[in-house]
Amino acid sequence: MSTNHRILIVDDEDFIREMLSRWFVDEGYDVALAASAEEALDAISPNPHELLILDITLPGMSGVELLEKVKEEHGDEVAAVMVTGLDDRTTAVRCLELGAHSYVVKPINQSDLSLNVAAALKGREQAIIARDYQRFLELEVTKRTEETRRREEEIALRLVAAAEYGERESHAHVRRIGMFAEVLARALGCGMPMIDDIRIAASMHDIGKIGVPGDLLKKPGKLSQSEFDSLSRHTEIGAEMLGGSDIPLIQMAGQIARSHHEWWDGSGYPDGLSSEAIPFAARIVAVSDVFDALTHSRPYRDAFSEEKALEMMAEGRGKQFDPGVFDVFIESLPVFRRITENVADEAA
Repeated sequence: MSTNHRILIVDDEDFIREMLSRWFVDEGYDVALAASAEEALDAISPNPHELLILDITLPGMSGVELLEKVKEEHGDEVAAVMVTGLDDRTTAVRCLELGAHSYVVKPINQSDLSLNVAAALKGREQAIIARDYQRFLELEVTKRTEETRRREEEIALRLVAAAEYGERESHAHVRRIGMFAEVLARALGCGMPMIDDIRIAASMHDIGKIGVPGDLLKKPGKLSQSEFDSLSRHTEIGAEMLGGSDIPLIQMAGQIARSHHEWWDGSGYPDGLSSEAIPFAARIVAVSDVFDALTHSRPYRDAFSEEKALEMMAEGRGKQFDPGVFDVFIESLPVFRRITENVADEAA
């Protein structure tokens, strides 16, 4: 009865190939033969065999070189038992390092070789099971991480929505800011999970406005100095609300809430930070927030055209905005426009 295991015997001696073939056919294996490494590669290419019985000394490419090539291309999918006429410890160690299961010295004992083949096939099966299980675990971790991120983002957006209840434009604004920040973080070379963190954290940049009187937020005219000072407090209020956490996402959100109105030249608020002393995420949100604010209507003014908004923002490059972040923002404008179209105020 066939074992359904496919073996490829690679040996340049006709007698050895035929003898081994008879042994393993009698044991129920599906056997193929090759007289050289090149023939073996041709046989393996369309449909890899489960196990190779490899003679080390072959014409042209050696058995060791063939083993290395097969393992590079197929890994644990193909097991190998090496056969040699020379008992060379150095070569044996090299073969085992490359992934061979065992090293058999001629003259070959049928029982010993059969046991080595059976053990190699069992090892192959266990390695594949372990590999597949590892992949399963990695997929589960990825799935759960994505689910956690979705929950975190929904919680953040609902908290912000609660803080700004009744202001439909604000709901759309915070969504756009998060998406803008994600685009800039990715373009600036940030890795995961920072890109995810900044998308979620950026949406909480103005959460401190929950502590600002509503009539002040909706005032149509120019603010007095005392009113501006009161409004400016939202940065400190937001940082206080989000402070004290040991969760990196919340820590980032707290930095953004406090520092997204700091200016590159040090003339911003609340701490007068400048240059790289301003948290990186806050510098990204600063550009995103101003672009969105200028291109959308506010109680105290109508929206500016994109052209006018960009002209105004360009004056702040190196003054209000981190010049590196600003330059990437300009390069990313096509994506910003698509986000603005998809997350419109009236659909919020």
